[in-house]
Amino acid sequence: MKRLLETRNINKYFKKPVLFHVLRDINFKVEPGEFVSIMGKSGCGKSTLLYILSTMDTDYEGELWLNDQLITGQASNELSRIRNEHIGFVFQFHYLLPEFTVLENVMLPARKLARKDLPEIEHDAIEKLRILGIEGLAMKKASRISGGEKQRVAIARSLINEPMIIMGDEPTGNLDTYNSEIVFNIFRELSNDQGLSLLVVTHDEDFAAKTDRIIRMEDGKILD
Repeated sequence: MKRLLETRNINKYFKKPVLFHVLRDINFKVEPGEFVSIMGKSGCGKSTLLYILSTMDTDYEGELWLNDQLITGQASNELSRIRNEHIGFVFQFHYLLPEFTVLENVMLPARKLARKDLPEIEHDAIEKLRILGIEGLAMKKASRISGGEKQRVAIARSLINEPMIIMGDEPTGNLDTYNSEIVFNIFRELSNDQGLSLLVVTHDEDFAAKTDRIIRMEDGKILD
């Protein structure tokens, strides 16, 4: 089976103020369509690992593979292209531009990629909002919608370039139970119906328990 995402013996050191071995021999795979969560106490290296997996941190030892392609050692402009084309991001904070409409926010990554013309991007963005049940918010300013709605807009934005994998860093960390459930169900549907892979760092045991697999970390190592 094709490896969608794979790490081979990834080690990471923080050099200042003193040398600190933050990630130790990280080896795991994510298969196409798999919904995986990463759990561990604060400071165990979860977010550091996610930055490496997302190609934003290149200062590590070992190998990172995406879609059977070795990513480690690629030039920064190529990494930027890979990020824009193949990886969608959902963070704890939605990072929407408040003065832009919901539709404009969702369109932004596709406009940056510039693979399609504007009418096509707008059509795709409305379709993503429809999938998430919020197409009625398209023309509202991002500053005028609720927190749960903002996170759904952030998910729509992460989907606009048809990524292979969605990476989430505490995507339900700022949401109440009701909205956390909505976000989880959206992720589950994306995995089941569209074959999208998801890798989500979370502190939420209930969320993680419903994913396909939990990767547990402690002191920079994977436990199981």
